[in-house]
Amino acid sequence: MEERQNLLQSYPHYWGFTPEQDFYDQQKISSSSSSFTTPRGLSLFTRSWLPLTPPRAVVFMVHGYGNDISWTFQATPIFLAQMGFACFALDLQGHGRSQGLKAFVPNVDLVVQDCLSFFGSIKQDPNFQGLPCFLYGESMGGAICLLIHFADPKGFDGAILVAPMCKISDKVRPGWPIPQILTFLARFFPTWAIVPAPDLLYKSVKVDHKKVIGEMNPMRYRGKPRLGTVAELLRVTDYLSQRLSDVKIPFIVLHGSADVVTDPNVSRELYKVAESEDKSIKVYEGMMHSLLFGETDENVEIVRNDIVSWLNDRCDRTTTTD
Repeated sequence: MEERQNLLQSYPHYWGFTPEQDFYDQQKISSSSSSFTTPRGLSLFTRSWLPLTPPRAVVFMVHGYGNDISWTFQATPIFLAQMGFACFALDLQGHGRSQGLKAFVPNVDLVVQDCLSFFGSIKQDPNFQGLPCFLYGESMGGAICLLIHFADPKGFDGAILVAPMCKISDKVRPGWPIPQILTFLARFFPTWAIVPAPDLLYKSVKVDHKKVIGEMNPMRYRGKPRLGTVAELLRVTDYLSQRLSDVKIPFIVLHGSADVVTDPNVSRELYKVAESEDKSIKVYEGMMHSLLFGETDENVEIVRNDIVSWLNDRCDRTTTTD
């Protein structure tokens, strides 16, 4: 086991040693990376994953806290590109290869505007004009997708919300009066990385060898959460939990029943109270937070197929309407 673990730690990519471009060629997709400068002057790292045939739709993807788009997150857009969807994502401020102090997100509203600027630039590309546009978000990224919807209610045709952080689970959220104290301290020491918190990787990923692969990510933030980030996530999740009934976008929310990072009951509440006429929910018995990587391959395939079925159905409806 130790020898195997040492071998895994030398992987340059989550899939192993195959050079990046060779791997994309093997997967029969095209992929590229670049940088995008936001209106506020922030340089953000971006990636695209495209089918080799004309795409059915565009999927704009948002990763979770402490994550990035260059490691295991890629598995999902690679799969979606194989299924005919053009996928785009960016490393959020303070994450991955983007500018900003690591894992410091002082204002989620500005992050929402960053995403809207980047996604808007893709929509203007003649190659993608007129195609259905969907949001996709994992964990904190799911919360950001809902905030994008509130900021641009007509801008997207649907949203895929994977274990969205509409509320931080009580199992990892610090109890009273800790949040109040943290929020107070964050006013004066926002960048301090001192918040006691469990390593979410090990609470998110079920399969042991996938925990090892996740740990190998060179861009993964391994420090304690920063005061300003925690205060902002508490603010945003409290805000979202009060606005679930204002959600109007077509969506599918997917959650594991054994998720201890974000609360599956809040996803059930979102499905129940959202105004959306077109809404779906999948709660997977026994699955954990990392639905699209950390589960067994069989479970990952179940979730992927649910997402693709949902996307294909909406694309068919759009085509029929047109």
